Amino acid sequence: MTTPPCDTGPNGGPDPHGSADRVWLRTDLPVEERVEALLAEMTLVEKVGQTHQSANVDPIADAELIRGGGIGSSLLASGATAGNERDTGIRVSTIDAVQRIAVEQSRLGIPLLFARDVIHGHRTVFPIPLGLAAAWDEDLVLRTARLAAAEASLDGVAWTFAPMLDISEEPRWGRVAESLGEAPVLTGRLGAAMVCGFQGDDLGSGEGDSRGEGDSRGAGSISGCAKHFVGYGLVAGGRDYETVQVGENTLRNLHLRPFRDAVEAGCATVMAAFTDVDGVPMHAHRHLLRDVLKGEWGFDGVVVADWDGIGQLVNQGVATDLRDAAAQAITAGVDIDMVTGAYAAHLVELVESGRVPLELVDDAARRIIRLKIRQGLFERPYVGATTSEPVLGPEARALAREAAAASFVLLSNNGTLPLAPTNPGRVLLTGPFVDEREVLFGTWTLDGRGEDVASPATAIRDRLQDNAIVDDGRFSDRTLHLVRQADVTVALVGEHPSRSGEANSVTDIGLPAGQLEVLRAIAAMGKPLVVVVFTGRPLDLGEVLDLADAVLIAWPPGVEAGPALIETLFGDRSPAGRLPMTFPRGIGHLPTSTHARPTGRPIAAVDDPVIGRYLDALVLPRFPFGWGLTYTSFSYGPIRLSSHELSLLGGSIEVSVDVTNSGTRPGREVVQLYLRDLVADVTRPLLELADWSSLDLDPGATGTATFTITPAQLSYFDRTMTLRIDPGEAVVTVGPDSSNGVSVRVTITK
Repeated sequence: MTTPPCDTGPNGGPDPHGSADRVWLRTDLPVEERVEALLAEMTLVEKVGQTHQSANVDPIADAELIRGGGIGSSLLASGATAGNERDTGIRVSTIDAVQRIAVEQSRLGIPLLFARDVIHGHRTVFPIPLGLAAAWDEDLVLRTARLAAAEASLDGVAWTFAPMLDISEEPRWGRVAESLGEAPVLTGRLGAAMVCGFQGDDLGSGEGDSRGEGDSRGAGSISGCAKHFVGYGLVAGGRDYETVQVGENTLRNLHLRPFRDAVEAGCATVMAAFTDVDGVPMHAHRHLLRDVLKGEWGFDGVVVADWDGIGQLVNQGVATDLRDAAAQAITAGVDIDMVTGAYAAHLVELVESGRVPLELVDDAARRIIRLKIRQGLFERPYVGATTSEPVLGPEARALAREAAAASFVLLSNNGTLPLAPTNPGRVLLTGPFVDEREVLFGTWTLDGRGEDVASPATAIRDRLQDNAIVDDGRFSDRTLHLVRQADVTVALVGEHPSRSGEANSVTDIGLPAGQLEVLRAIAAMGKPLVVVVFTGRPLDLGEVLDLADAVLIAWPPGVEAGPALIETLFGDRSPAGRLPMTFPRGIGHLPTSTHARPTGRPIAAVDDPVIGRYLDALVLPRFPFGWGLTYTSFSYGPIRLSSHELSLLGGSIEVSVDVTNSGTRPGREVVQLYLRDLVADVTRPLLELADWSSLDLDPGATGTATFTITPAQLSYFDRTMTLRIDPGEAVVTVGPDSSNGVSVRVTITK
């Protein structure tokens, strides 16, 4: 963003709002001194105004409200489920017009904070978050978020509602597409990387209060938001907005962990979940929001409501009206009311009547002002006009292609892939996705443009020329004629983006209607069949695996979908993704994940076919968490330990294993470390991801994956919600996924 110097007005003359008598504008002072100086000047009405977030603020209709300090932030969105509805985009001129009223015509000159859902890219669209998680690559996630922030900030966006850190083992829930997987360690580390990418190095680091000019975030950064706090991934039946039954121990040992990682990474904001937690709606949950998040964790950022989340307290039956809802939410620790208007309508009166203490409103306003100062809005309130239409440059496209290719997960392959790079014969590319562009963005994409996408059809024609046969599959009988003419068929199937994301839950996790029938007919022709699946969730692919010679999960891969896919199919790139969620055998197996804890009557995996939990199916998943093939093979050596004992008094154990590329092509192996605490105060997971290491190896080369186990990795919350580490035995497992590995035991000593 750009702005005139603080001591000059918009036309170069003296600025009535200059820093001489406005201490909060002095960038040489610590953040907290600036915050308190401004807070001391604000009236109750102006403090409440900071807590009110409108949708799509208008410089004409809302001018008087802005001048009076009645709006603190505005969400730029098409509606409550903006991920399902494209809007007309962002108008920079509107943002600057609003800011000029706020900065130059209001009493205190406090700029507005403009927010928009920048979930997996802005103009440059990357794979959906679940696809990005499949890359198991923190640096890649950071770089994609960094580019998204740079692009979004040029459009005036200062705040995004990502990353989504909900842990879920329920693929019926459409919002798993926005998640970073089922494992707290994977989600937490990737979420922290996304926060660092969005925010840069300064804001929310916890070091800014004494650094003067370094307190404000640099241009090109935006504030992140860890959502949805907490337990939203546990919605009953995978139905969006449903109730959640969970105890605090499970929350602390599983669902709260990635949020803690995001807070420690300096995440500027946290969003409350729509749901209740064991009967208490999160927008009224004082214990988790104010006591745990703000108190126990020391979070000094902003808690924002979800869309109309405060108003929905009335629907949830815990508030009599909006006034009551506002009182409960501010008491619980919700600082910003998203679009409901409950704070704007009732907070002043609630304070004056004595129901809400003034210090709660002060706390909310203080946090919001702190965020704006850290964001650098007082120094850079305006976006500034651009003279040319931005285009996607080669660096952005290169990163998008890298991310897309890194997200692909090869589920099965009998040797059909990769296709011959020089003489593959005639290749039929068929299915509903062959000519699609915008569809390949996936859910929650507001600012990507379909014309930027190179479709799979374009990419394969560019590569094979006359040997490419392209068919959109509208007429299955015509498709079968083309199968006869081809040497190999690549079928692109899966979910349209409207089948995943918010408010898009399903009861059937198979392919959409009609697709399986076409695959059966193609497979019956007896020619090689490769199936590429675009999906926002784990699917039941049992019969597809039987029909196809190879199955590749491509998720919605983003703006470079076509080139990344074709390069991977022909072996220019080797698929290296690993599943961030378990793929179940069927709908009857849900929920399923690596979260399983020991039961009173355990069953070993080898006994599943004989004494399993079901009479009509195995319990084991179709594909375990962490699964993924490449175009080569890897062999593991024995596990080496620096010691078999781990001291609770700050000790560590180094775990290493040699991995050899035993195949004929280069490849990337994701070596995974799992831990299990055998005896604890509460039941602990049978297997829990603790770390991972990626090795890029040429044929015949050997690399070493090395991990360091510390007591903290075996810590957990006990029956009294106390964090503890127990002496005793633990199991260390190293392998390529959660179901294949070699285990050794270590002893934790006092």
